[in-house]
Amino acid sequence: MASYLVSKYGDKGLPDYSKSKDFKITWTHSQDAKANPYRSFSASVNFSTSSYDRNQMMGLYNPNATSNTKSSSVNITQRFPNNPLSISATMSINQTSRDSSISVTLPDVTFTLSRIYPFKRKHAVGKERWYEKISMSYTGYLRNSINTKENLLFKSNLIRDWNNAMQHKIPVSATFTLFKYLNISPSFNYSENWYTHKVEQAYDMQKKAMAPVDTTYGFYRTYEYDASISASTTLYGFFKPLPFFGGKKIEMIRHRFEPSISLSARPDFGDSKFGFWQDYVYTNAQGEDVHVQYSPFANQIFSPPSSGKSGSVNFSINNNLEMKVRSDKDSTGFKKISLIDKLSLGMSYNMVADSFKWSDLSVGLRLKLSKNYTLNLNGTFDTYTYKYNEQTGRAYKVDIPRWQAGKGIGRLKQTGTSFSYTFNNDTFKKWFGGGDDSKKKGEGDAAGAESNADNADMNGPEDGEKKSSRLLGKKKEDGEYDADGYYMAKVPWSLSFNYSMSLGYSNEFDPKKMEYKYALTHALSFNGNIQPTKNWSFNFNATYDFDTHKVSYMTCNITRNMHCFQMTASFIPIGPYKSYTFSVAVSSSLLKDLKYNQSSSYREGQQWY
Repeated sequence: MASYLVSKYGDKGLPDYSKSKDFKITWTHSQDAKANPYRSFSASVNFSTSSYDRNQMMGLYNPNATSNTKSSSVNITQRFPNNPLSISATMSINQTSRDSSISVTLPDVTFTLSRIYPFKRKHAVGKERWYEKISMSYTGYLRNSINTKENLLFKSNLIRDWNNAMQHKIPVSATFTLFKYLNISPSFNYSENWYTHKVEQAYDMQKKAMAPVDTTYGFYRTYEYDASISASTTLYGFFKPLPFFGGKKIEMIRHRFEPSISLSARPDFGDSKFGFWQDYVYTNAQGEDVHVQYSPFANQIFSPPSSGKSGSVNFSINNNLEMKVRSDKDSTGFKKISLIDKLSLGMSYNMVADSFKWSDLSVGLRLKLSKNYTLNLNGTFDTYTYKYNEQTGRAYKVDIPRWQAGKGIGRLKQTGTSFSYTFNNDTFKKWFGGGDDSKKKGEGDAAGAESNADNADMNGPEDGEKKSSRLLGKKKEDGEYDADGYYMAKVPWSLSFNYSMSLGYSNEFDPKKMEYKYALTHALSFNGNIQPTKNWSFNFNATYDFDTHKVSYMTCNITRNMHCFQMTASFIPIGPYKSYTFSVAVSSSLLKDLKYNQSSSYREGQQWY
């Protein structure tokens, strides 16, 4: 839909005379997926000039007159049959009517080439060559955007006013197998940005900060790359326990060991030989020379390559321990039991760092304690030592690994876990047997139907049909009834709790041991609900504070359904925020304002007991 509006105010020829022209376009479109399997098109357009809603006749009664923001977007995606290339284009417009500002992105194009194997033979003969496993993909982005005012949009210059750039990303990777068991995975990533301008900066003495001084336009490119290689394998160990250690029932214990090592490297693109970053030296108010490094391509659509080189070696180990025991319940005669589902260790070494080259040791543990519960523990071990400054009263880390100081590989720095469980009507039935309510319900319905059928045969079709219809009517309207017409009372309830624990370094430091002290924090929260009848319901939520050893916060809610009305009572019975809220309202949403409210504030200091 499109509309055009001409507004005239005042008398022509007088100073207060004004004339404005506005327009509005609304359009929504979604293409059917069956129309074209290789092309998709969608549009959601809500565009208008900033003064359209204000100048429209009866604008005070138009809900859009108070709308401050509008957004529009058009998307099209083209795929090609039997071709890994796809193109996606988007146009988006965001408006702010308050100050007539507008943000336009046109176009936003994405070129995607899915993973291909450029060296793979079309007609392979014999074994696969090593170079045929090399794969690559490509992703390109072309973006052009501007933030301006509505009256300046069509007066803007494409190069000087619009922010435009293009980015190319090409990842190359492969996986080889050496000596049948060792997996080698090298990878290489290349990224390149194209810009249409760059901004030179200098130090502004008045602002006391770096400020732009000159903008040059042209074609500029930046690039960055990194490489990595990883090696991994899987080892298995088997152990048969002795007979007096349960060996008769235990068939075998298996240990799966997965070590891996990776090496990654990246040059310093902040070096002057690349030209992506520039150095600037200025003298501050104290007469000291300050060295500043900045990139003339900063604050653009695509960020320039980051400065600083990197070269690290990563180590990781994964363990799994399972036990195979004899079982008469299993059809195969054996059952697998997980002793340690996962035990992982990870660490890295930065070869180009000046200090603190070793990272913290990360450890993860996963145990399957039962069929429905798995314990997850994640921890971090500190690998460096500390010293204490008596003058400042603060501890600081020193570049001495713990194993060099004779303090082991690492000290536990942080760990934690959480546990949650929910009890309800079926919990104890699952634990101690008793069947399922849904199953019993089906059996009860079947028994009731069978009883009704027997009565119909004995008393005649009319009496049977009348009695059956009465029972079915009661079941439908009032609840569930048994075969004799007695009400089957059912009180649904649930109780849930969540416990979390965290152990880590505290803010206190022990100068004698030269170690941080530990602090244990744990929290317990629980909530529940019960519905004693069809129309009554009660629920609560509480939190227990382990420091004060009491319930610190609790909220309770009571609801009563009175057919056309709804009664709700909420209260906080304990803690500093004691208060209540009582409400009786009409159930229909058409009369939602017809209600009675009574409430108190925690500032009133309610004394209930």
